[in-house]
Amino acid sequence: MAEPSPQRSLVRNAVLAVVILAAGAGGGWLWGSHRIGGDPAARLGQADRAAIEQVVHDYLMAHPEVLPKAMAELERRENSHQLASVRGEVERAVPGAVLGNPQGKVVLVEFTDYACGYCRKSVADVDALIAANPDLKVVVRELPILTPESTDAARMALAAAEQGKYAAFHKAMFAGGRPSAETIAAAAAAAGLDLARARATIARPETEAELARNLALAKNLGFTGTPSWAIGDSLLSGAVGVDQLAKAIAEARR
Repeated sequence: MAEPSPQRSLVRNAVLAVVILAAGAGGGWLWGSHRIGGDPAARLGQADRAAIEQVVHDYLMAHPEVLPKAMAELERRENSHQLASVRGEVERAVPGAVLGNPQGKVVLVEFTDYACGYCRKSVADVDALIAANPDLKVVVRELPILTPESTDAARMALAAAEQGKYAAFHKAMFAGGRPSAETIAAAAAAAGLDLARARATIARPETEAELARNLALAKNLGFTGTPSWAIGDSLLSGAVGVDQLAKAIAEARR
């Protein structure tokens, strides 16, 4: 069995200390040893350990709401730890590849694939969030992992961003159905792209480097599919819906 992570051990010890304090069973000594860096469990004899385990059991049975709260806090801390080293890069958009308020103080990052039906369904959610949050900046990271055609669409999207027409192409591409040479061309036309300029942008090594960077960032954050989202200390996978995204936005403001 793997050793528990430092974050999980911290939550375990914190919950244990709270339980003992609440139960009044030697809480002062236990909290003091935790505070100075000791592991309370390691300093207990077998009888003491059995007694405390019973107290913990009884407390958690009487107050089961402690566990989901502790696990939610653990998840928040682990997400924050995952994001810490890459947050700046994750939130740094390719120039133009932004929806909502480009100067927004709250940043929602979406990893998306034009061949993803769930991403298509999430377009309306993102529109609703932008309408409800004038300070929301949505950074879209192209993550074409489903089909070769979605890679072609992602390249054209980056070319659209270079021309300042990303939002128009993004919406036209999702409205046009699954990526194909025909739907990509139609979305480019709907967005008013200069195709010669777009082809030149696509041919630049920076375009492929951006797609490779997005894939590396997704792996670093533990994302295995699309859509995936990063905001504040929250990492979310799938078409989680507007309510869960709105909750994450509210938490990111705190």
